[in-house]
Amino acid sequence: MLVTASGRLIDLSAPVVMGILNITPDSFFDGGQHFDVDAALRQAEKMLREGAAFLDLGGASSRPGAIEVSESEELSRVIPVVETIIRTFPDVLISIDTWRARVAREAALAGASIINDISAGRMDAQLFPTVAELKLPYVLMHMQGTPSNMQKAPEYEDVVTEVLDFLITKIAELHALNIYDIILDPGFGFGKSVAHNFELLKNLHVFSTVTGLPVLAGISRKSMICKTLGIKPADALNGTTALHMVALQQGASILRAHDVKEAVEVIQLWKALN
Repeated sequence: MLVTASGRLIDLSAPVVMGILNITPDSFFDGGQHFDVDAALRQAEKMLREGAAFLDLGGASSRPGAIEVSESEELSRVIPVVETIIRTFPDVLISIDTWRARVAREAALAGASIINDISAGRMDAQLFPTVAELKLPYVLMHMQGTPSNMQKAPEYEDVVTEVLDFLITKIAELHALNIYDIILDPGFGFGKSVAHNFELLKNLHVFSTVTGLPVLAGISRKSMICKTLGIKPADALNGTTALHMVALQQGASILRAHDVKEAVEVIQLWKALN
């Protein structure tokens, strides 16, 4: 599988790691740790050294119950970090984690190469047209509800079928705008119970098999691990590693991870296994 970012072909025939870099004070695991430019740059350098193929920068927390930040606040958080990382590491591939068209545009002008949108274009009507204009790869994610209410008793008759149908509908909308570099994310933890999340993970192969598109697994330190094991996110690295192997066995092309070194090692072991 190939996607094109900033004029470069990215080969996803073998899995890669997307390192998470939250420029927020309130993310569920690393909120506040990389909240200034210098700290973010140090973390970016660490993740690139450990083998991250992409860095995913977000300036607005999407954890359950998160309070929406203003557009100007989100811009002030992420743009200086994107500019600094690009200036320091000119060849880095940066994904901007945003649902706002203006933030996507400004980040792309600053050097971002991928748009990662939790809302599937439903929270800003200009997001899809902006992605089409920018001609950048787009991460299409499923979410039931919004971050403020998504974990209030989410319900599905068949979570795999419903998430797949949603993504297929959105893929058609994107194709109508000539957007074809699409990465799918079933949205672990975004309007799903623990049981829903495990059902999606167990059937993750369905998404790439049916659509022919690469799939991103965003399960790092999430509640499906913490609630199952009765632990906090800070103690969920071992559980994350275990489920990363399952995601790879189920066809994931990208592991979106807080802990790059460990995720890279999982991929190395998966390759040896295969």
